[in-house]
Amino acid sequence: MPSQTELLFDLGLDTEIIGITKFCIHPEDKVKSKAKVGGTRQLNIDLIKKLQPGLVIGNKEENERDQIEELMRYFPVWMSDISNLGEALDMIGKVGEITDKGSDANVLSNKITQQFSNLTPDSYRGKQSGLKVAYFIWRKPYMVAGKGTFIDDMLQKCGLTNAFDAERYPEVTAEQLIQIKPDVIFLSSEPYPFKEKHIAEFKTICPKATVKVVDGEMFSWYGSRLLQAPGYFMELIKSIQSV
Repeated sequence: MPSQTELLFDLGLDTEIIGITKFCIHPEDKVKSKAKVGGTRQLNIDLIKKLQPGLVIGNKEENERDQIEELMRYFPVWMSDISNLGEALDMIGKVGEITDKGSDANVLSNKITQQFSNLTPDSYRGKQSGLKVAYFIWRKPYMVAGKGTFIDDMLQKCGLTNAFDAERYPEVTAEQLIQIKPDVIFLSSEPYPFKEKHIAEFKTICPKATVKVVDGEMFSWYGSRLLQAPGYFMELIKSIQSV
């Protein structure tokens, strides 16, 4: 899981990390030298067995159950299940404990907590108060982040309202988007790589909506990257206000 891989590096476990997924891209200068054990949903079980890890860390949402159960037959496995900031902070603490980096993890969690305490929606309410946001994660078919997701929790932390009430990651149509009339449309940079060129496509569907490409890592990475998220969110809100 990319966000947890970055966390492990930031906890100072550079030499202990022996295998990562091909999607683990941060920190860029350190991941290059690590064995790539496939994708989050297509693990190379044989390679992992050859590496003989003393611990496998995964995530319930990102990894396939049958593959994780296969690994559990051979190695100690610890899984996270995260849908909000509180669970992310708990994960950081537990990863710190099981890797003998508890003190470093506590320092990191406290810093993240402080950063989010500075993210106070009441201080920038006004024009964007109660704005409905459609957060797109995929194209063809269109898919959005719904309720019960970490992304939804981050939207709430920004003082924004999710335009879709459906749970998890529902497929939606252009007709549904027109009916729901979102004030803002966020096009995430991941997992689908939305670019500026896609803005026109959504402006055609909802010409009155503000459409922005956003950094998906800030909204969905729940490890040490959370340190950077509140500052990014504040700038994003300011950009919405200026429209």
